[in-house]
Amino acid sequence: MKTQTETFRGYGKLFELSAQTAVECRFPEVETALSVNACARLAGAEAGNGEVRYYGRVLFSIVYEDAERRVCRAEKGVEFTAVAKDDRVFPAASAHVVLAVENISVRREGASTYVTALLGADAALFGEQSFDYLAGGDLVMKREPVRVLTAHLVSGTAETEDDFEVGAIGDILQHNETVHLTGVACETGSVAIEGEVFVGVLAMKGEELVSFERLVPFRIEIPSDASDPACRAEASVTVAEAQIRAESDEEKGRCALFVTLTLRADACLYEEVAVDAVTDAFSRENRVALAYSDVICEGAGETVRLTERVSGRAALSSPIDFSDTLQAVTLQRAEANLVRGEGGMRAEGVALATLLVRGSDGSRRGVEISLPFSVAVQAERASVSVLACGMSARQKEEGTIDAEVTLKFALCERVRLGARLVASAEAGEAVKESDSAISVYIPRAGDGLWELAKRLNKSPEEVTASNPDLEFPIREGQRVIIYRKKSV
Repeated sequence: MKTQTETFRGYGKLFELSAQTAVECRFPEVETALSVNACARLAGAEAGNGEVRYYGRVLFSIVYEDAERRVCRAEKGVEFTAVAKDDRVFPAASAHVVLAVENISVRREGASTYVTALLGADAALFGEQSFDYLAGGDLVMKREPVRVLTAHLVSGTAETEDDFEVGAIGDILQHNETVHLTGVACETGSVAIEGEVFVGVLAMKGEELVSFERLVPFRIEIPSDASDPACRAEASVTVAEAQIRAESDEEKGRCALFVTLTLRADACLYEEVAVDAVTDAFSRENRVALAYSDVICEGAGETVRLTERVSGRAALSSPIDFSDTLQAVTLQRAEANLVRGEGGMRAEGVALATLLVRGSDGSRRGVEISLPFSVAVQAERASVSVLACGMSARQKEEGTIDAEVTLKFALCERVRLGARLVASAEAGEAVKESDSAISVYIPRAGDGLWELAKRLNKSPEEVTASNPDLEFPIREGQRVIIYRKKSV
């Protein structure tokens, strides 16, 4: 029995892994920490034997009161190197790592304040994907076009600028940036990534703390010969550098803020390829032992966007009362996961921020507030990202904070294609052919043409030639007649 086997070779996502690492920074002479932020910048990632090594820099910023109750600021950068271990990692793979600051903790030791940032790293490993499949031979074969996804990795940088006016302010104390993607589209010869960067600014206005926010739109086009409108893509965009400059107009009592952002984009294009493969086979003369290749591909689908305004009673990290004056809400952020409930899929998570208050004695402090949310979404299997902006806080009842925030969701559908292909066939014992001229079979209800032909050990063409009136799937009570030519 002759068979023909071919090998498909492509490039795709092999698997994903995650890891955590803690990075610490020391700030001396900090009396009372008001607002603390940390931002992780990835410098590179390498795949080795059983591990992914990634490294970069964490930028820490802290706003604090000194011993004389003056509001001060400090910034420091800390280099880090970390490892995500997994036995499946090998040196030829490409590692795409996305960093996120999952938690920030502050502790006081002696005259110094220590800030620790817990970094979460999500690593996607890409590499060659290959499989063998039966392409021809002396068999009756069921051929079907099998869809396979191949990946193409591209990256690029872009710079975007914006400016806006605010009231007269003094020093800029702190700023934070969060990227929100609004669209990733494959065009002919390039990948277009659109979104907006939430920029939050904390500043002094006389003796008061004030906060401002701005959504800065951006568009990044990355050239790619593999890009085509029929492709799908997913992307991540990070702020590689942020510069904020203020110019005051004393006559008008106004101030203009100029924002310059350097963005880095990493995208993965998924191209769909059809493989004309054999999914089942048999022989008229011999029993056949089939070996299979299981093909599983993952990619990105459509992105659903949703904006919701949520409100409610917020949880507080420390108590407040009516003697406290609410000054500013800063460091807005949110996190969410998809959860299946009785009414369908929901995005559940929490919106977070630092509420800066001033007590009756004139001292300032920061109170962490958290507002849980649950929003109905139209998504089954998707990755979810959420941007929090426009958060407000009010103390309607003493000791409680009612918060309101706008949430912008982006849900990227996860596409998973799977198929089982015949990789090879080995002939076994001979099949005894019936010597009767005519045979009548009672098939199973619901059988298709291929299932029936395989059971009868005839090609689909032979079955339909003998039974032109058969309808598929088979109905209850149908009969199948097989004619065999006899030589005299």
